[in-house]
Amino acid sequence: MGPVRAGRVYDEPRPDDGRRVLVDRLWPRGLRKDDARIDDWPRELTPSTGLRQWYHAHPDAFDEFRQRYLTELDEPVAVEALDRVRSAASARDVTLLTATRSLDASHVTVLLEVLGSS
Repeated sequence: MGPVRAGRVYDEPRPDDGRRVLVDRLWPRGLRKDDARIDDWPRELTPSTGLRQWYHAHPDAFDEFRQRYLTELDEPVAVEALDRVRSAASARDVTLLTATRSLDASHVTVLLEVLGSS
């Protein structure tokens, strides 16, 4: 499997990004769709609106957020989306993109863990 890494969607695309996958539920503010160079946007991999809002209200509760998000990732639609990312990574590099400033305390860290790239 090729590397799966994380990056900010606002950063300039790099030649080694490979497949660029947006993993945010909402489109990033101020980013024109023409400029984003996104290959895939699987909303099934993003935290639910309720979980996202809960975490926003409890920013110091990453461990609880992580557990709740892992439960969501066990849903069949999320499992299918994870399989698509794994399949893409078997052929080329994949970069998971987010607007989040703090990658270490975000859902992207959990996705990298689940995908075996943490």
